[in-house]
Amino acid sequence: MRQIGVFFGRIFASLAIRNYRLYFIGQAVSLSGTWMQLIALGWLALQVTGSGSKLGLIVATQFFPLLVFGVWGGVVADRFDKRKILLLTQAALGILALCMSVLVYAGTMRTWMLFVFAFVWGLIRIFDNPTRQTFVSEMVDAKHLNNAVSLNSTVNNLARAVGPSIGGILIATAGIAFCFLFNAFTYVAVIWMLFLMKEKELHRSPPIGTRSGQLRAGFRYVQSMPRIRGILIMIAVIGTFAYEFQISLPIFAEQTFLSDVSAYAALMSAFGIGSVIGGLYAASRHTVAPHLFVIFGLLFGISIIGTALAPTLVSAIGGMILVGLFSINMSSSANTMVQLESVPEMRGRVMALWTMAITGSTLLGGPLVGWIGEYVGARWGLAIGGIATIVAIVGGSFRLLKKDTSQEVPAEVQIELEEMNIANQKLQ
Repeated sequence: MRQIGVFFGRIFASLAIRNYRLYFIGQAVSLSGTWMQLIALGWLALQVTGSGSKLGLIVATQFFPLLVFGVWGGVVADRFDKRKILLLTQAALGILALCMSVLVYAGTMRTWMLFVFAFVWGLIRIFDNPTRQTFVSEMVDAKHLNNAVSLNSTVNNLARAVGPSIGGILIATAGIAFCFLFNAFTYVAVIWMLFLMKEKELHRSPPIGTRSGQLRAGFRYVQSMPRIRGILIMIAVIGTFAYEFQISLPIFAEQTFLSDVSAYAALMSAFGIGSVIGGLYAASRHTVAPHLFVIFGLLFGISIIGTALAPTLVSAIGGMILVGLFSINMSSSANTMVQLESVPEMRGRVMALWTMAITGSTLLGGPLVGWIGEYVGARWGLAIGGIATIVAIVGGSFRLLKKDTSQEVPAEVQIELEEMNIANQKLQ
């Protein structure tokens, strides 16, 4: 029994740190609500517009600000107090979800309102994404950092598995409005936990200060680093076509299997289950190498194509488990290599460009995947992502594999991994 206690003590070691424990609790509540809202938004857009193309445009609108202005979020995260930034962004996201709940419940939701909601959501996430991804390192010391990142990844993926299932049930019983309402209240938990933190116990990095040219410096730095540049290009292609599940899966569930929101929720939950399994494996690895990124990337593309060809809903759900498993391992490998190549003072801006490559690419891919799903076929809307992934990996891997050496992953470099499942960033 004592050995079991020691084992679990190691797994949850970071929870002994008060600030991180508060953050962990807040995230566990909030992320479940976030995934419920994602299910609600995709299904609501499809029901209001009746069009896969418009669904794609609405989702793309969410990521337009990230594509155009996303790098500024990295500058802000490097420059200002991260806890205060999160208090503002989480409050804004909560108010936005509450407004959506009221509009849906009143029956006054219109297509143009969905576009406005998507755009404002994207504006807020410009600053929220890079700040959340770097805040973990300020709550724990270096000894607990790796454990804290692993716990964050676990709770994130568990929320992805559980949230859609609850959301599907809630939509079927109470209505779509209550998914937005539930999510609005979950932000209260995060804000309250941030207020309860003790500032003197935070391990803050000195801000970079306000200087002209910081944005241009971030672009020049990435341009001068061939490995970072190459990985970001591949991820941008994959993000454009493969990580449009918020668009492809509702159409896939409705047209291919003639089902309702429960099928969409089941497919998303299966993705989350695969991400939990894959995340545990990714967290157990202490080295990274280009060939791992290539292998998991190819398996990711193949699994998407296999899911698109699935003859039954049950087999498609099984396929999405594999998609989630390979996805998180591909993204964590790529993300870790990018961070290993980045100097600490540039990391916020580099990760903002990473977010732009993944999420901002939906501005192009979202409408295209929606159009393919509506007019060419739902299976093709999903399969095009797998095909694009394989093409991107094969096309970009030759130069990457020329220096295929394994590297140890320092704990401080892993601070982004709790967010770096590509679909997680894409859908939140």
